[in-house]
Amino acid sequence: MDERKKAWLLLAATATMWSLGGLLIKSVNAHPLAIAGARGGIAAIVMLLILKKPQINWSFPQIGAALAYSATTILFVTATKTTTAANAILLQFTAPVYVAFLAAWLLKEKTRLYDWVTVFIVLGGMSLFFLDNLSTDRIWGNIIAAGSGVTFALSTVFMRMQKDGSPLESIFLGNILTAVIGLPFLSVSAPNAHGWLLLLILGVVQLGIPYTLYAKAIKHAPALEAILILVIEPLLNPLWVFLMLGEKPGPLVLTGGAIVIAAVTIRCVLAALPEKATDPGYVDNG
Repeated sequence: MDERKKAWLLLAATATMWSLGGLLIKSVNAHPLAIAGARGGIAAIVMLLILKKPQINWSFPQIGAALAYSATTILFVTATKTTTAANAILLQFTAPVYVAFLAAWLLKEKTRLYDWVTVFIVLGGMSLFFLDNLSTDRIWGNIIAAGSGVTFALSTVFMRMQKDGSPLESIFLGNILTAVIGLPFLSVSAPNAHGWLLLLILGVVQLGIPYTLYAKAIKHAPALEAILILVIEPLLNPLWVFLMLGEKPGPLVLTGGAIVIAAVTIRCVLAALPEKATDPGYVDNG
């Protein structure tokens, strides 16, 4: 239990540092893939210093997590640049819904009735994001953000598969892959000196360090429980952007975000209860 409580603290610190992403990404004047590539390259260097000798075994979970992680970072940066920070992070936070079903498939964990109920509630909340602003760019940004929720769920499940190993290597490999994909775009859209400073903060403080903490925590916290604690990120991310850049989410986005966060939180709390407490057919004869 001590290890589990330590994991909660690590996850809370992770979410707080992750929440800086919206503000920092929007403040860098460069192509989204250039930002993702530079951030990933810097984070890979940080992780190499921490790992010293990465344990690369090329297992299915390790490669799966690396690919899903790389896709998540690229999609999230792109979404943050093409829609509001609130839309990008709140749509990504639909990940726990996908975790519930992916865990049943890949981790052989049971899917219950409230999982299905949560899916329909979250889908209803997500629809409000697309009604808030009907511009073409915003719609595509929302679709990309929703896609990052799927890939983030996949990375969570694949990392959870490595609870007896070292999931940090997956993040290391994912950052290298992101750098390979994104760095060529620096020739198209290179940031200025201030932009490079922000990229350094993104790579070290917003990605390298927190993902190191996350990889340690995920070994001692169930996948859904980890996602629940990370709710700190979608709450703080749009707040920093609003306070520093004045980007204000619309009323439908706020409503949809509240629905998504509430549904995911309740679903995770129910998942943490003993099975008999959430079984409608259970009768306590004690």
